[in-house]
Amino acid sequence: MSKIICSAAIRGAHNIFERTEKKWQEAMDKYGAKQEVGFPNTGYYLPIIYGILGIPIETLGDMEKVLNKCRLLLPPPVHEEVHTPYLAPALDAGMATLFAEEMEEAIRILENPNFYTQQEDPTSDNIWLGPANDVTLRRRGIEFVDGSAPGFAAILGAAPDDDVAVQIARELQERSLYVFMGAQHEGRHFAQQLVDNNVQIGWPTRLVSFGPDISAAVFALGFATRAAMAFGGVQPGDSRKILEYNKERVFAFVMALGKVTDEWYANAAGAINYGFPVIADTPIPEVLPTGICTYEHVISNIPYDEIVDRAAEVRGLKVTVSEVPVPVSYGPAFEGERIRKEDLHAECGGGASLAVELATMKELDEVEDGHIEVIGPDIDEVEPGTKLPLGVVVEIAGREMQDDFEPILERQIHHFVNYAEGIMHIGQRDIAWYRISQNAYEKGFRIKNIGDILYAKLHQDFGTIFDKLQVKLYTREENVREIIENARDIYATRDARIEGMTDEDTDPFYSCTLCQSFAPSHVCMVSPERTGLCGAYNWLDCKAAYQINPQGPNQPVNKGKLISEKYGEWEGINEFVKQASRGKIEGYTFYSILDRPMTTCGCCECVAAVLPMCNGVMTVNREHEGMTPCGMKFTTLAGTVGGGQSTPGFVGHSKYYICQRKFIAAEGSILRLVWMPKSLKEEIKDRFNARAEELGIPDLLDRIADEDVGVTEEEILPFLEEKDHPALKMDPLF
Repeated sequence: MSKIICSAAIRGAHNIFERTEKKWQEAMDKYGAKQEVGFPNTGYYLPIIYGILGIPIETLGDMEKVLNKCRLLLPPPVHEEVHTPYLAPALDAGMATLFAEEMEEAIRILENPNFYTQQEDPTSDNIWLGPANDVTLRRRGIEFVDGSAPGFAAILGAAPDDDVAVQIARELQERSLYVFMGAQHEGRHFAQQLVDNNVQIGWPTRLVSFGPDISAAVFALGFATRAAMAFGGVQPGDSRKILEYNKERVFAFVMALGKVTDEWYANAAGAINYGFPVIADTPIPEVLPTGICTYEHVISNIPYDEIVDRAAEVRGLKVTVSEVPVPVSYGPAFEGERIRKEDLHAECGGGASLAVELATMKELDEVEDGHIEVIGPDIDEVEPGTKLPLGVVVEIAGREMQDDFEPILERQIHHFVNYAEGIMHIGQRDIAWYRISQNAYEKGFRIKNIGDILYAKLHQDFGTIFDKLQVKLYTREENVREIIENARDIYATRDARIEGMTDEDTDPFYSCTLCQSFAPSHVCMVSPERTGLCGAYNWLDCKAAYQINPQGPNQPVNKGKLISEKYGEWEGINEFVKQASRGKIEGYTFYSILDRPMTTCGCCECVAAVLPMCNGVMTVNREHEGMTPCGMKFTTLAGTVGGGQSTPGFVGHSKYYICQRKFIAAEGSILRLVWMPKSLKEEIKDRFNARAEELGIPDLLDRIADEDVGVTEEEILPFLEEKDHPALKMDPLF
């Protein structure tokens, strides 16, 4: 390794360690050794330290042992007369740097809790988000598992001008990469350059502004460390496996823009431990041999119009950029973009006008493949700000096409349209809402381009189940009203078809093993009356997925002989679960929370838990950050029962499943629900009330406690008694 780089990295590591040690001593003097510290809303403590060393840092006093570890890792400064290989000591200095900076950042959060927004978006007066919480980790981390996010770029410093910053960010977004930003160059920050040019930053757009200082690099590497533990099943303290997982599975690199200081070198050495190479725009020494990283370790002096391609090449990152014929940038990174009123050029639906979406099957001779037609005025034919009605009708034909596939293809409209820069889509069916920004309009985007997107992406992702596709886009109100009337009849038929399906009358069920990459023993089974734990797959979705990819994670499984109708257990399902879990799970029940419940992965939308004192069950959704009556927050619950375990008394599930008839049916279904967060109650209230009406207790939702009533069993029991909750009169759970 270059002597210049090694010397600088070791100097930087010493500087960072000495600064952290001083801040720690000051904090100890001020707060005392028992003062709690940590990153907000995570069960991973300080994740790099926890992952690499296996040490949970909970108090200031706990930091002393890690400071001692840093002293042992830090090599002496490099002297001119020494001529030895420098790779190992530089890498040790890099790890010591990361440990020290994590502690430094934890002390910063202790002393100034509002320094970071601690949410997924910046605020009007603070662009720095700080460390990701566990909700964000689960929500965003799964994208690194399923391939929708192939990796991330950690950008240090700032581009030479704002136009270059925007161009680099757009190129990275188009490749579906996350961009983690920190540090500054000559007083400028890459994240601020984007904000100054009206580029939306935050987790939803994959432009994540972690922090203003070089120490924010630990938030990026901490995210990678947690990914290995959460999704790779690596145990805390198994440093080798964590680093190997990141080298092989998390395709990331560091992009250094501006003068590389000693502290930057120290952080770069830390990143190289993870297999993440460094690509710089300045003429620093290069480290070209392979070894720790897949290819080169450090390359430099890369022109800005080549830097993204070169970084992907050096990391060994294989990215397929889908060519969609639209005049704006296109990719999943733009899905979270919001179009505000001041940036708006045109709007369709959302209460301002009518909007409807319908995918419908036609005969082959009724569809002209690739035909896209706008029936009515496009947005360049009306005044800016006009609220146009919009009917999006996708007509599909093919020998393999089935009625059951219509809603699956229709649901993709939301994702595919949102992938276009400057286009916002919310809702579906007859409550769709489109916004087109002024910037997208000026680049040439028109209503017709919605058809271009749908034709290209549906063919690309679902072309195996149809032969021909055409798109008609209606912008005259009389046409849209007619489509809505017809569409509502079709929607009702579809809902009746899926709602009318029962587990008893359906065979096969479908497996989903997508999450085995991070929960090896987890086998999700999806039936008509039990959706997938993540909420993303129902039985029809899995059937379509199998049609599209017969070798994929969704396989048909014949139920076989019925073992228990009450608990939902079949011989064929148990045999498949045992085989797919590699013998770890002998089998499970579908409808019970007490008797061998289904395994839970880390991606479940909700976790239900038994409350013995109340003779009932609570459930909590991932978005709820508060305490629950079972004594655990969601993050702790998911960490305790997730990872592919079957845990009696606990079960992961989707939000939709709560209102399905088989929800913990063995214990009494929703009549056992005694506590839910207010936000979840509000989200599911219409379907819940309909289900409660079926069961003869139409006001059941009002009898269920929430966090305003209490967060312990002792607090909520009087409320349940006052409301005469049915669970109190049911047979004892135990």
